[in-house]
Amino acid sequence: MIRFFAAPIAAIALLSAMAGGVLAEEFDTRDIMGGGPNFFRSGANPVPRTTVIYNGNYAPGTIVVNTGERRLYLVLQNGQALRYGIGVGRDGFRWGGVHKITAKKEWPAWTPPSQMLARRPDLPRHMKGGLDNPLGARAMYLGPTLYRIHGSNEPETIGQAVSSGCFRMTNEDVTDLYSRVAVGTTVVVLNN
Repeated sequence: MIRFFAAPIAAIALLSAMAGGVLAEEFDTRDIMGGGPNFFRSGANPVPRTTVIYNGNYAPGTIVVNTGERRLYLVLQNGQALRYGIGVGRDGFRWGGVHKITAKKEWPAWTPPSQMLARRPDLPRHMKGGLDNPLGARAMYLGPTLYRIHGSNEPETIGQAVSSGCFRMTNEDVTDLYSRVAVGTTVVVLNN
């Protein structure tokens, strides 16, 4: 009879000991089922960056955004590309076309466009760059559009369709991409 109770008691003791370090961090019950702020642990990317075989007809250095896949490709030499997970525009806010990166900014300030303020009058009129800024660590501006490829302080949105048309990346990934491309880089947005 003692052996019957010993295993469950040992398991509970082990779990309690392991949880001791975890409980020191912020805990949100949503983390268990997904969606909470710690679900991906310390902002880790839910869609890891990887090098893949790429059979597109684009020159090396071209950025290809595939909104249907929710992936961004930086075309490399020898039929390869770096593939990044991205967040894309929600229904009604996805778009396609070919543009160039016309500006790059580190820790950019954010001024919501008038169209966004009309939909969301509660938004601030301007935010200085920094950790709380929704553009994250880096932004690459796409031609005359209102859209950017930018970082995000909400890694759980990567792989989702939640933006107003911009392409979100984790701060780690956008910093990596930012370091690899220049103003003038072609960006092809495929809206499938």
